[in-house]
Amino acid sequence: MTTMDERVTDEVEALEAILLDDVVIKRVDGVPQAIETVVHPSTGDDADQQYVCVTLEVKLTPAYPDTSPDVILRNPRGLDDQLLSSINSQIKEKLSDCLGQPVVFELIELIRENLTESNLPSGQCAICLYGFVDGDVFIKTQCYHHFHSHCLASHLTAGERNYQEELEKLPHWQRSQTPPYQQSCPVCRSTVSCDVDALRRAPPPVESLAAPPFCLTAELKALQLQMAALLARQVAKGGVVCPGDSGPPPLTITTPAADDEAANSSPNDPQDGAKSDAFGTRNGHTSAEHSSPGSPRRPAYRGPYRGFNRRGKPGRGARGPR
Repeated sequence: MTTMDERVTDEVEALEAILLDDVVIKRVDGVPQAIETVVHPSTGDDADQQYVCVTLEVKLTPAYPDTSPDVILRNPRGLDDQLLSSINSQIKEKLSDCLGQPVVFELIELIRENLTESNLPSGQCAICLYGFVDGDVFIKTQCYHHFHSHCLASHLTAGERNYQEELEKLPHWQRSQTPPYQQSCPVCRSTVSCDVDALRRAPPPVESLAAPPFCLTAELKALQLQMAALLARQVAKGGVVCPGDSGPPPLTITTPAADDEAANSSPNDPQDGAKSDAFGTRNGHTSAEHSSPGSPRRPAYRGPYRGFNRRGKPGRGARGPR
């Protein structure tokens, strides 16, 4: 049986007594192997003002604390790469200075100090793509993603409006079976609960108020031309459903002779237009109504169609002579 170092035993007991449910001790055969906890900034009892956090995992080596443990920072929220790199560098220095003594408490305090100094989400709001600066009113969701309050209100309002529009398209019997609208995080789609009216009263992002007006640059114009050419090529090949199309083209039934004629005809055949006109004006239908995009025009089969009889063989639809 492995004998636990008394220093490790005392440290683990102190962590469990102080952090309670906020710390997880992973044991194997009763011996602590790893310590895991989520570190938040110091904001007193106001948890709503904790905008950043990170999960600290300390894997204890067999000779700990005489050797340094393996330290991993996981699931950072609101922290950029530069700050994480700085924290990792400070952790390495702390491990070197505290070699030979328990260090988990020291690591937690070191990380908490950095989070307290940087208790402002870094990066950009995923909705407006503006950053977070002093004077911004922003919100932290339950999943620790950050948005300007004004932006999140607009997003949730648009989401509920789209939900109602799609709901009205359903038949009445299906509406009762449809689950009600549920707010979700724009980043991870986790369920959130926000007071949209309170968010709507927040001012727009500070950077958006001072941002210059939009200007169509030469780069954007070139991109527009490139996308327009790509769309035209896709439409010509039948790979794009154009605006106004109500759905896929109807099923057409053709004769073997018509299939052979379409296969042998040339795309540049001058008589192709005449053939299309001849068949297209028949019975008041055009050939475009009976052909799929990109397929050669051919007349629709209008003769009798015999289905399958009860024995699964092609022929008459019912048994017995007619």
